[in-house]
Amino acid sequence: MDRFTELNVFVAAVEEGSIAAAARRLGISAVMAGRYLSSLEQHVSARLIERTTQRLNLTDAGLRYFERSKRLLEEFAEANKEAADIHDAPRGTLRIAAPITFGTLFLGPLIAKFMADYPAVDISLQLQDRFVDLVEEGIDVAIRVGNLKDSDFVARKIGSTSLLACASSGYLAGNPPPVSPADLQSHTLIGYSAPLTTTPWTFIDEWGETTIVKSDCRFMANNTAILLEVALADAGIAYGPDFVFSNELKKGNLIQLLTDYACPALPIHAITPNAKYVNTKTRLFIQRLIEAFR
Repeated sequence: MDRFTELNVFVAAVEEGSIAAAARRLGISAVMAGRYLSSLEQHVSARLIERTTQRLNLTDAGLRYFERSKRLLEEFAEANKEAADIHDAPRGTLRIAAPITFGTLFLGPLIAKFMADYPAVDISLQLQDRFVDLVEEGIDVAIRVGNLKDSDFVARKIGSTSLLACASSGYLAGNPPPVSPADLQSHTLIGYSAPLTTTPWTFIDEWGETTIVKSDCRFMANNTAILLEVALADAGIAYGPDFVFSNELKKGNLIQLLTDYACPALPIHAITPNAKYVNTKTRLFIQRLIEAFR
């Protein structure tokens, strides 16, 4: 008998709870489904399912065989999808999630070019400074700035950003600039309050000695754009990713502080749901991200 169909019957019977239900799912007769299951057990020389009049129970061998069989069938289905997708032009809706400031600064031109190159692809972009549940919210790819927690998602590094401390000249006019991290204790601090993807205020001197500033921030927010606005309003010293402040630093509206010290770098990742197969439109978009932020 067809071994592939035997596996399908076995997995379906376990998931549906009966041979009859498995047969309906696969579009075959219950008698034929029973024959396939018996043939599989004969082939592996082990009883996989204990049959009663009310339900099916997996044996110990059946439980292990079920887990492997299900994984094998899922990988086979993914392989079929991937093979078909490679030959098709990307199409459909690509759902992207990204932090607000990062997305506002960088993604607009990249997305516009991507849509021009692939006219059959629509883009749905969610900008929010929170961890999006990719599976629950149907996201194809999420961009995350910072250290990743262990998860079942697949992460591809697309770049990195350095942390820095800065303030406006207006704030510094009335507050002597800090010359060491310890001096920050006497300043008004502006910090990021989102989940722990960033490090504490950390400074590393030329000898590799690390200082962590533990002073409480007078203003905290879960959005880096508002940190920038508060810093520009002469309210204190801000600490965050360099891309948030870079334009205003270039204009001279903000001044980088403690430049004799290094600050940690944060990775930037593109995250996809846990799957070996990534559809073509997602894979192509991630490649664009890597090229843009290389």
